[in-house]
Amino acid sequence: MKSSPRSAEFISDGEPEVDRTEFDHAVVMVRDRLDAVAPHFERQGFRLSDLAVHNLGSCNRLVVLDNTYIELLGWPPGAPPARKEIADSPLGLEALVFRTHDAEGTYRRLRDAGFAVNPVQELTRLAHVDGREMQARFHTVRFAQQPVPGIRMYFCRHLTPECVWTPSLMAHPNGALRIRRIEARAADAQAVAQRLALVTDVAAEPAGDGWELPLGNLRLHVAADPAATQPALSALVLENRDGASYTLDTGL
Repeated sequence: MKSSPRSAEFISDGEPEVDRTEFDHAVVMVRDRLDAVAPHFERQGFRLSDLAVHNLGSCNRLVVLDNTYIELLGWPPGAPPARKEIADSPLGLEALVFRTHDAEGTYRRLRDAGFAVNPVQELTRLAHVDGREMQARFHTVRFAQQPVPGIRMYFCRHLTPECVWTPSLMAHPNGALRIRRIEARAADAQAVAQRLALVTDVAAEPAGDGWELPLGNLRLHVAADPAATQPALSALVLENRDGASYTLDTGL
């Protein structure tokens, strides 16, 4: 089992996609309820990382998977919301984080494409790796204005991937292995998919009831939903070691 994300991953057609933007992690917003929500994931057989606090004031616990992870993100109970960009975030699956290996280059690409993007920011937190305390470090590229209203997104570069992808955290009792697919819905699925295509630099394709982006390590599907008042994330589909797929139950 690897201790860092792979540069290539297999998607549903079985072919490696080494040149496409990869997905990094999904954010499940728990606000000030992290202590109350974490046991719901543990009862499902997920192994969670220890509680960690970012230099920006937020806190998290992770479900670490092969090449990706799920972040349970919030702030301490009784404290004001940490970080302006998450203060009004709703409970549940609410953000997509894409991977970059060149944060400054990603910043320039997005800026030149006309997106309102903030300068590269450094994010840190303490991590416990095999009994040692280490500092996990990240470079993030965040938007001053989200490209798709209703879906928060940003890019992350891992400077210390060994602080995230540790074998002990990836051995889940329920056999969870990877994120296979992410589902979103929008009244105009094509427009949202094309907007996401500009963000990720991956071409969108018609697929079933909507449009799909074949990222390097999973597929992001946007379904057409005429009743949707704004775009939203709807489901995270996981795959276990036996090859069975199922939808993540966040309990929120």
